[in-house]
Amino acid sequence: MENQTKTESRRLYSLDALRGFDMFWIMGGESIFIGLASLTGWPVLKWWAEQLDHVPWHGFHFYDMIFPLFLFIAGISFPYSIAKRLSADKSKLLLYRHVIIRGLTLVLLGIVYNNAVRFDFGALRYGSVLGRIGLAWMFAAIIFMNTKLNWRIVWCIGLLIGYWLLLLLFPAHDPGSTDIFSREGNLASYIDRMIMPGKLYLGNHDPEGFLSTIPAISTALLGMFTGEFLRSSYLSEKPVRKVLYMAGAAIVLIIAGQLWNLIFPINKNLWTSSFVCYVGGLSLLLFSFFYLIIDVWNIRKWAFFFVVIGMNPITIYMAERIINFRNAAKFFFGGFITLFPESWAPMLNGIALTTVGWVFLYILYRKKIFLKI
Repeated sequence: MENQTKTESRRLYSLDALRGFDMFWIMGGESIFIGLASLTGWPVLKWWAEQLDHVPWHGFHFYDMIFPLFLFIAGISFPYSIAKRLSADKSKLLLYRHVIIRGLTLVLLGIVYNNAVRFDFGALRYGSVLGRIGLAWMFAAIIFMNTKLNWRIVWCIGLLIGYWLLLLLFPAHDPGSTDIFSREGNLASYIDRMIMPGKLYLGNHDPEGFLSTIPAISTALLGMFTGEFLRSSYLSEKPVRKVLYMAGAAIVLIIAGQLWNLIFPINKNLWTSSFVCYVGGLSLLLFSFFYLIIDVWNIRKWAFFFVVIGMNPITIYMAERIINFRNAAKFFFGGFITLFPESWAPMLNGIALTTVGWVFLYILYRKKIFLKI
């Protein structure tokens, strides 16, 4: 029991590293690889460069995974967080308070991120990445706190099937809409156009709208299932087998997502149920790899670069909206970059931007300054 408690209370270094890996791509990492693909012309890098952009509607690129992966990681953390708070004799009422305040704070930060400080509330976008994370995580946490495993699974599957049926059985009422999963013809976009205040991100659709938050709850629940499995004593003495179980579950989810895709397209903008399964499987597979290498085999020095980012993800996300890191990168590295041929500039600018952001986070890391919500 003592070993189990020690294992459960230990911070998952792999989780911080994966969170940092996830954020790396939106703080300059994509520019590095797009520039490298342009510079070399290598087919594999050109393919990867194509993956570093969102698909317009149906389909999937790696870049579509960054957002749900972060929500999945937040889900993994929750069983550890709630166990720590319960061990500190925190009442359930205080836990509810923490969950709700955290969720609503992320919603507020998302609105601030969308330029709420301009006070032009009529033209403000209220849907946001942070808001989606806050609401989906909050509702998933409430489900997790009030149900046993069987009912959590029922909730997870029920939300996905229920969302699919809503879009399938109740198409939008816009004239000329024939495809019920098109931007004009789907129920989620229609509801957003009818009731969401302010402006929508795509004009007639918001990818972080009201209805599409429903399946996002299941994304957070998948992460919570993973965290609870890691904390459990099952196979605690055989961590490699635990990883194999997670990898097996990941493959099942990927296959389920692809099969569902045949009748309900994988679509990040709609956060379709097939998208939840497919990306949930990919997220679990990626986490299994990080967990095996870092926490099971204890090969972790290489991950420090990502951990520095992963310890302050909200900080860098908000800071990039407020601080002009591109000007800082140009100030420190602009002269150096001009020494190289112009074809090198996109890649070197990406490296410079990422370096400035990472050094900023490293200073916070050394000073033990972390934005926790």
